[in-house]
Amino acid sequence: MTTRREVLQIGACLAASAAMPAVRATASKTKTILILGGTGFIGPHLTQEALRRGWKVTHFNRGKRSADGVADVETLLGDRKGQLDALRGRKWDVVIDDTGYIPKFVKMSADLLAPNVGYCLFISSISAYASFAKPNDERSPTGKLSNPDIEEVTNDTYGPMKASCEQYSAEAFKGRISIVRPGYIVGPLDSTDRFTYWPVRASKGGEMLAPGTPRDPVQIIDVRDLAAWMMKLVDSRSTGYFNAVSPPGAFTMGDLITASQRATPKAGTAVTWVPEDFLAAHWKAAELDLPPWSPMKGEMAAASLTSAKPAIKTGLRCRPLQETVRDTLAWFQSLPADRQAKLHAGLEPQKEAATLRDWHLDNAKG
Repeated sequence: MTTRREVLQIGACLAASAAMPAVRATASKTKTILILGGTGFIGPHLTQEALRRGWKVTHFNRGKRSADGVADVETLLGDRKGQLDALRGRKWDVVIDDTGYIPKFVKMSADLLAPNVGYCLFISSISAYASFAKPNDERSPTGKLSNPDIEEVTNDTYGPMKASCEQYSAEAFKGRISIVRPGYIVGPLDSTDRFTYWPVRASKGGEMLAPGTPRDPVQIIDVRDLAAWMMKLVDSRSTGYFNAVSPPGAFTMGDLITASQRATPKAGTAVTWVPEDFLAAHWKAAELDLPPWSPMKGEMAAASLTSAKPAIKTGLRCRPLQETVRDTLAWFQSLPADRQAKLHAGLEPQKEAATLRDWHLDNAKG
């Protein structure tokens, strides 16, 4: 397995290749920013963008992912599950909460930091919404927890827990907070492989299963676009709630599959679209989760139709899908062979082959 330090170096190289020239600070006072986390997926991209803009960056984390720290960044060791001593008595202009999942611990850190930090950006999720049967915007109802002290993160509790974290953060930083709700965050350093699966699968050749139809909408946000836009919110001290997703209808599953094929044209991958109704009849309900695609019927019918108007109005821009696919594949192919052999998401080859066989047999009978 690749080490976290190697992954951070890879990500830094990728980001640096596309980065604009560094912004020189014009103010006499250095701007300070605290990132709770900083060494996972969003954190490295956010850190680099902050440094590029002239911020002095501090990370607060357990030190497990990057034991040697990050260049040009102060690291404070601790654990937000009660071990906050390193944060006491310190002041920052801004805090970005990149690791807030468990409400009672988010409340603990927010209450501690609020008196000494001027502005907060809390990274939540569109999973905070109570339902996806209809399109959501920032005013849509969010999920509710029956037990506010719950600590176990599951598919059922994740969204309501994020909603509760939002509430605690907003109460602590009244009038000086932005709450960002991303959808599927994709790009270099994404260890989930949910988006990465598609360009990787297309690079392997043969017959590839694609779910639904080419017209089915998908919503993503490239982590680099997310980081750049969030720093815009920080610079302008914007407040409010923002869905951080591509505009509804901007990208389709067909766009993603085509971009994935074009990333490695020599693979000669042939795509077979298998309708949602067929998949639903042959797969378990949980198996229909093939991000960023989601079923166009039922309780998730509008999951890819979330409004992004406030984010776009404040400067969120999405790069071409082809660029995200290309860079994500290049990053993944730079990882060690044993990591590349173990995709963390997507269809197992046997499952894909069996479904394609059944689909062709069904068509032959018809």
